[in-house]
Amino acid sequence: MAASEESAGGTLAWALASGGNLTARERRGLLAPILHTTVGYTLGRLRLALGWLPARTATLDLESLRWPDSKLACEAERECRETLSVAMAHHSIRTFVFGLALADLDGTRVDREELYVTSLLHDLALEAPTPGRCFAVVGAERAQEFVLRAGANAEQAARIAEGIALHITPGIGFERGPLAPLVAAGALVDLAAMRLWDLDPALVAAAFARWPRAGCKRQLAACWRAEAHAVPQGRAAATERYALFSRIVRLAPFAG
Repeated sequence: MAASEESAGGTLAWALASGGNLTARERRGLLAPILHTTVGYTLGRLRLALGWLPARTATLDLESLRWPDSKLACEAERECRETLSVAMAHHSIRTFVFGLALADLDGTRVDREELYVTSLLHDLALEAPTPGRCFAVVGAERAQEFVLRAGANAEQAARIAEGIALHITPGIGFERGPLAPLVAAGALVDLAAMRLWDLDPALVAAAFARWPRAGCKRQLAACWRAEAHAVPQGRAAATERYALFSRIVRLAPFAG
């Protein structure tokens, strides 16, 4: 269920103006997509447990994959590794891998470089919460300035920033482009096993071997709770309050 442009979390302009803080009406508007996602997650985990897997799953050959290697991509890699802990930097790379695989499976067209940069920078501000201002919004602001300095044009910078700002909006759809929903999809595979059933197990194993989890579940769950405390009217707080998101992360069927 997609959030409309008028609803909470629907545009970059909303995110920047509100700081990611929801009104009471906006919080109520997120209840339906949170419920929809939670039901889908529960049914998917049941399918996994019973071995009811789809006939076709998403896969990528990581050895032959053409990785973005532009100046912008290389600068984003450096910023990701220098800013984030190992656990969250590896999560960011796996977010790209899983998001790209799901895009291929679903037939979704996306600029690979923009998805790569957005994925690498989507959690820039998560490990250091800003009281009263959502980490996705702060990260979007930082990323927009960063990619402009790295040579991106204004339109590209705005798309990347919006993808970051909106990726935690429950039910975010493709109305504003593919970046936010694909980053959300890739991140949710890695954190909560959402749509894990749609991925080739060999791809998942290869990604975890190449970019070890390094305590990702523990780190993300702690960061999410800290974010919910720092921004009690934000989207992270809403997902924590209504869906116990940090607990879902801790219960994901991954070793770390």
